[in-house]
Amino acid sequence: MRDAMLGTVFWEGHVVDSSEEQADGSLLLSLSEDPSYGPRCRRCGSDCVLVHERRRRRVRDRDWFDRRIWLDVPIRRLDCYHCGARAAECLNSLDAGERITHRLRAWVEALVQILPIAHVAELTGLHWHAIKRIDHRRLQAQYGHFEARGARRLVMDEFALHKGHRYATVVMDAERMRVLWVGEGNSREAIRPFFQLLGEGGCQHIEAVAMDMNTAFDLEVRDHCPNAEVVYDPFHVVARFGREVVDRVRVDKANALRSTPAQRQVIKRSRWLLLRNRDNLGNEQAVKLEELLAANAPLATVYLLKTAIKEIWFAPTVREGARRWKNWYRLAIDSGIAPAIAFAKRLRKYLRGILASAIFPLNTSVLEGVNNRIKVIKRMAYGFRDSAYFFLKIKAAFPGKAR
Repeated sequence: MRDAMLGTVFWEGHVVDSSEEQADGSLLLSLSEDPSYGPRCRRCGSDCVLVHERRRRRVRDRDWFDRRIWLDVPIRRLDCYHCGARAAECLNSLDAGERITHRLRAWVEALVQILPIAHVAELTGLHWHAIKRIDHRRLQAQYGHFEARGARRLVMDEFALHKGHRYATVVMDAERMRVLWVGEGNSREAIRPFFQLLGEGGCQHIEAVAMDMNTAFDLEVRDHCPNAEVVYDPFHVVARFGREVVDRVRVDKANALRSTPAQRQVIKRSRWLLLRNRDNLGNEQAVKLEELLAANAPLATVYLLKTAIKEIWFAPTVREGARRWKNWYRLAIDSGIAPAIAFAKRLRKYLRGILASAIFPLNTSVLEGVNNRIKVIKRMAYGFRDSAYFFLKIKAAFPGKAR
């Protein structure tokens, strides 16, 4: 009676006949059919009494305390007179063809959300690929569909997918903080499927898209979203100014001081002092920076330009932004520093997207945080060989704020 109750509670439609301890310490429970439960057709769900054949299947169930549980389950193949199908019966605890129970699958789905697959495999004793398949199926059901309803402002950015300059593109709803789409590549052809999924009506509703100065992103947005304003992100512009102008002037100054090794070393080792924000420097570093700038007029000039360019993005109006741009541009041209002049002339053609930040205060700093989270996801999994699975993991990490 106790075994019958045990079967009814844990495996509806079955009773426990016997239990046997295995050599590895696991427990094998042999089940039999409960006479009070009639079989149901898996195809149509109707009760069916015509049994074509019986087979037994060994399946894994969730662990009990410190014991791994195996089940020896009878499976009836039915000859359904309702739908005419000849198929295995419908079991509440086991899917067709599966060798793990619903209870074990739910346990694995909970574990993979907080642990790497390798750790879950070690904990449960299941194969790595079996756990990945379970998690992939869960993610596909929850996040595999494309949903961008209500999206008006977007943020687009790229991240490194693998070593060797292989990139993927992520698109986020800037208002709800949800990842809408992730695709491999950063070319126009690679990101075009997003706009195709968005549809003509969805593209019409897009007001603004924040991005770095990626020509592929820019052209594709202008081609599909006629009402959208492109907003260039200040982070990437300032970072590029640091690499192309500040670093270039620093290296040229260091090369000019080959005859004075001590002074040359000071310049060479000052890269991060010049590139970091002044607010992030400690007291000792701030003093070193002041001494460095006081002794080197070209470095002081480009450092001032780097600080001033940020203010353009924080202008309260387009008119004020234009005024700040004109002042900055004149300073860059009048500086006489070739890298600064070349950078200012290249930046001029992106002016509309820069001034648009006064109307749409968007930037990709949110996606920089997303990129950091993506790196954590990759580290936890020791890398991903399946890009589709990886992209579902990213969408699951950023489901968005509730309205």
